[in-house]
Amino acid sequence: MITEADILYEDNHILIVNKPACIPTQGDDSGDPSLDFLVKDFIKKKYNKPGDVYVGLIHRIDRPVSGIVLFAKTSKAAARLSDNFVTRDIHKTYYAIVEKMPPATEGTLTDYLWKEKKENRSYCFNREKPGSKWAQLHYKLIAQTDKLFLLEINPVTGRSHQIRAQLSNIHCPIVGDAKYGSKLPLRDRDICLLAAKITFTHPVKKEPMTVHSLIPKNKFWDRFDLKSLFSDVSSQ
Repeated sequence: MITEADILYEDNHILIVNKPACIPTQGDDSGDPSLDFLVKDFIKKKYNKPGDVYVGLIHRIDRPVSGIVLFAKTSKAAARLSDNFVTRDIHKTYYAIVEKMPPATEGTLTDYLWKEKKENRSYCFNREKPGSKWAQLHYKLIAQTDKLFLLEINPVTGRSHQIRAQLSNIHCPIVGDAKYGSKLPLRDRDICLLAAKITFTHPVKKEPMTVHSLIPKNKFWDRFDLKSLFSDVSSQ
């Protein structure tokens, strides 16, 4: 169920939701309620709308990941936002807690990602192979405590499982991500990867916007002062 507490921003054109971990963004083989379904249900009930409700899903984050997901409430807004993703005019920032110190405190990871569909897992290669896609991200170590390391991540591309696979490839698995080598599983099968911030131009108002996610809570996130990282006020 999605409530007002999960809504980070809403107007007549767009809606930004804080996705809880372990909810699929779109329907999958599990049959579990997906975020897009829950958002439609939320809008339908909030505004007492009869019939179908239009919700345009602009991008996705993995099921075990929490944080920002952007929706469009009109087809015009959806088309403009989708174009902005293609031209990389929408910027996303993630935070990840990893189990090992990265090889450098700041760097760029560039790989070719190949998706094994049966395993639902992506593999990194240093050369292009059939079916692979170029992937790049920038990371920066911003805090460490108790042998855990907090990274700020700015992906250049948006490939399937990209952040998870690329960090695992440098021997820095995300806490809780057993699929990619974590030795610290979490009870609810979520992982310590947060879609923390999105910066974009409003598709209709043409105003710049920056919106932050909610701060997640568990014994790993609680070891870091995330509140200080969310100090700049979200534009609304």
